[in-house]
Amino acid sequence: MNIDLVKQALRTVKYPGFSRDIVSFGLIKEVTVEEGVLHVRMEIQTRDPEIPQQIFKASHEALAELPDIGTPKIEINIKDAPAGTAEQANTGKSSIPGVKKILAVASGKGGVGKSTVASNLAIALAATGAKVGLCDCDLYGPSVAMMFGSHDRPMANEHDEIIPIEAHGVKLMSMGFLLEERSPVIVRGPMATRYTQQFLRQVDWGELDYLVLDLPPGTGDIQLTIVQTVAVDGAVIVTTPQEIALIDARKAVSMFAKVNVPILGLIENMAWFECDHGTRYHLFGNGGGAVEAATIGTPLLAQIPIEAPVREGGDAGRPIALTSPIDSAASAAFHDSAAQLAARLKP
Repeated sequence: MNIDLVKQALRTVKYPGFSRDIVSFGLIKEVTVEEGVLHVRMEIQTRDPEIPQQIFKASHEALAELPDIGTPKIEINIKDAPAGTAEQANTGKSSIPGVKKILAVASGKGGVGKSTVASNLAIALAATGAKVGLCDCDLYGPSVAMMFGSHDRPMANEHDEIIPIEAHGVKLMSMGFLLEERSPVIVRGPMATRYTQQFLRQVDWGELDYLVLDLPPGTGDIQLTIVQTVAVDGAVIVTTPQEIALIDARKAVSMFAKVNVPILGLIENMAWFECDHGTRYHLFGNGGGAVEAATIGTPLLAQIPIEAPVREGGDAGRPIALTSPIDSAASAAFHDSAAQLAARLKP
């Protein structure tokens, strides 16, 4: 019995919700033949009990196509989900008390407008009547305080929990509320992850339908700590159309795939600039986001045009999503994206 043919057959089995197969994901831990019987051992880390069942069924169907295979023995070991508890593994509930759904907004590189997207998505979700929080996890380059126009300092409650700042109907936490404008954050990896955990678990978020996490760019310590220790329900990847940004966006997608966090969609920012006479100029390339979304098998939630009010609103503390969608194509795109995400998350 050819083991290579067995693995080749298993490469046709896609991980549910992704375009990648279970072999490239590293789920196959051992393939052996004992007394003429094929044994396949897999390990899966997930909070969704249906995923192992789907993989088990699809693997049997793929192996049945091989000649003289007989009835294979497929063993799937389900490891504890990153959030830790058995209840969370079975129900998929958030590990943060009172928070129904956690949405991560990420990018592979800086400068693509990730914080702008996270801020506007939070406001657009709140506009649906949902209770929303936004946690700025970018300790080194916090921007949420400025984008929401708040310079308040957080207080603590009787349980020594941080009371989040509220602005534009959204509860906020950011290192920007704790530092002076010119003060840098000089901390190494372990301290950075500790601050991040405090922002998530030692903040009195109250009852929230959505907690939006504005992750730092890249795939470093902070991002990995969050996705491995918090029950993130889904991620949105932000990119620009140019290939250099798409390359790094793929790295972010790969990181979430390795920890079994579903990609809910991709948002292409700075998609084009439209002149007063109606001509569109694709300053950073054309259609890269749509191609990438199709490649990774996820929806293209929106293409955000370059509009001066987007920048002006961020600088003035009034994100563009506060503007009527009728008056701004960017605002309309953010509200449409929020509606799509709400439909997929369904708190």
